[in-house]
Amino acid sequence: MSDISLTASMRTNLLSLQNTQSLMDQTQERLSTGLKVNSAIDNASSYYTAQSLNNRASDLNSLLDSMGQGVQTIKAANEGIEAITKFVEQAKATANSARDEAMASEFTINLGIKNKPSADSSVTFRVVDESGQATDVEVKVVAASTNDGAAAQKVFTDKTELTNAAEVSFDADGNLTIKAKEGYSLAVTAGTGDYEAAATAVKNTTREKYAAQFDSIMSQIDKLAKDSGYKGINLLQSNDLKVVFNESRTSDIDIKGEDASSKGLGLSAATNGWQTNADIDAAIEEVDAAISKLRIMSSDFGNYYSIVQNRQDFTSNLVNVLTEGADNLTLADMNEESANMLALQTRQQLAINSLSLASQAAQSVLKLF
Repeated sequence: MSDISLTASMRTNLLSLQNTQSLMDQTQERLSTGLKVNSAIDNASSYYTAQSLNNRASDLNSLLDSMGQGVQTIKAANEGIEAITKFVEQAKATANSARDEAMASEFTINLGIKNKPSADSSVTFRVVDESGQATDVEVKVVAASTNDGAAAQKVFTDKTELTNAAEVSFDADGNLTIKAKEGYSLAVTAGTGDYEAAATAVKNTTREKYAAQFDSIMSQIDKLAKDSGYKGINLLQSNDLKVVFNESRTSDIDIKGEDASSKGLGLSAATNGWQTNADIDAAIEEVDAAISKLRIMSSDFGNYYSIVQNRQDFTSNLVNVLTEGADNLTLADMNEESANMLALQTRQQLAINSLSLASQAAQSVLKLF
């Protein structure tokens, strides 16, 4: 088009109109995208800085999801600890109820009054007092005795340890019944002679029921500890958890798992049906230690929970700061751009009118023909 000559005024108006159109295209793009910097061409420094900020915000957003899952894993463990603590407290109440029941040990020994033993007989008893102190006492019956049952009863009552611990009775059939006094328990540890079978103990069935309940609670503790995991990680089954706090993975926390099963808490099954106070006292001592251990676990996990949650809140706020910073570099002021568009439309209309006026001088030449 260089062969076409334009007047100076027409060329000036045309260039002005082209410039106005270019500005209108730019403003229209900003209004449609909401960005004043859409590419590196618009402003390389702002564009790449904003891109860097947005990339970091995106990386931290991904870590926020991981932190959230970490918080849920800790919460699952804490819920498990609270429930296990209730079970352990229930176990202690069961043990205390059993402790309130009196110890009972009763033995029936048939010494064969009608058929005298062909040899001397003996029975060894183990006497256990409330403190758990055990003493073995042997009762001997001579074969030549004219009344073996009575002889056994006399020998029994001659022994101070047994007299303090039990009461003895004898019937005409040769049955010797020995019953422990409150605060003591008896157990047969050995025996020789012709008496019928070994001595059999009559136990406190109520204590046995409490012992069975206690064992059932231990089983529930084990099941609950196994069920306290979250997405394959169970902090109550000695699984560890690592939570990362920054995109370079240089900031993190290692959460150590614990064994919250009955074994891990140091709890044992009820011993000997809890027939002795010593067995129950040992169980209560284990339960008290387990409660203390659970409280320490709860405190530790509570501390982990606070740390991860605080870092989660910090990261969320930091993402907002980064995003806001990127927006400040690239976002367009819609009010300003709208005003610019209106001004450019007015300028365009004026330029068109000016171009029309400038062309009228050239058109006047046509009047000569």
